[in-house]
Amino acid sequence: MHTFLTLTPNPALDIATDTERVQPTHKLRCGPVQRYPGGGGINVARVLHRLGASVQAHYLAGGPNGEQLERLLAAEGIPAHAHPIAGDTRENFAVVQTSTSDEFRFVLPGPVVQDSEWQPWQRALNNAAPAARWLVASGSLPPGMPVDFYARLARQAHAQGQHLVLDTSGDALAAALQAGVYLLKPSLRELRELTGLPLQTPAQWCAGAQALVHSGQAQLVALSVGAQGAVLASAAGVWQVDALAVPARTGTTGAGDCFLAALVFALERGTPPPEALRWGIAAGAAALLSPGTALAQAADIARLLPQVAPAQAQPTDLAAP
Repeated sequence: MHTFLTLTPNPALDIATDTERVQPTHKLRCGPVQRYPGGGGINVARVLHRLGASVQAHYLAGGPNGEQLERLLAAEGIPAHAHPIAGDTRENFAVVQTSTSDEFRFVLPGPVVQDSEWQPWQRALNNAAPAARWLVASGSLPPGMPVDFYARLARQAHAQGQHLVLDTSGDALAAALQAGVYLLKPSLRELRELTGLPLQTPAQWCAGAQALVHSGQAQLVALSVGAQGAVLASAAGVWQVDALAVPARTGTTGAGDCFLAALVFALERGTPPPEALRWGIAAGAAALLSPGTALAQAADIARLLPQVAPAQAQPTDLAAP
């Protein structure tokens, strides 16, 4: 029995490198290439594993890239189950411009997944999921998968008394929220789209997150706003924590996944939400210490956690103009 099950319908082989300056038409001489297993749920599983949690990663994979993804996960010792598809797992490409530390990220759509591929995976998940207390579904849906895939998971999790954690976007996110999730991690852009509010100030961020809780679409809403920190909203309160001043010299890819992994890890241990939010901040900062999607290390999270300021309680009846 695993405490956490992570689901990644559209994983990726993450490729990272650097170059002095990104310019059009020129040949850009790059530094050494690094390859990592990628995709939201896979990244969450990697960090949970490092923190000592019992976790298993479930994902769709195919072709040479899928085989390499499987080898990379095995090398990290991640308990994982790959469901085969005919298409080749996508690649994502990230380049850090060393002259400015700016990161350029190229995200491919992924292979088309047939009904005959995703439907057996869903049935397999239905059998595997009841043994886990937490389902963490993260990332985009590949072409061919129905937009309500995460909504189906939400209904299943609710019926089985499980905590579904969701980190996705667009129509798949909107459909899932109609079914309701336990914890939602939207970006600021996604929260604006969901609420229809401008959300220009921290008080408005808190109000937007709280609005989703009050509407019954999520029991917890964790909003990470990068260098400006994060917000966590629940029916019991709303809290805000400032980010740590860690320079992102090697890019920010995967920082949000690290934030989410540490947050749910702390919540599972019974840590109060304000303290769990501090864990998320520490893990997001720790991710910036590693290149590409090497992700946060447990020792760095533990070292940075005492440096995170206490969570500040916000008014519980905010109004977002």
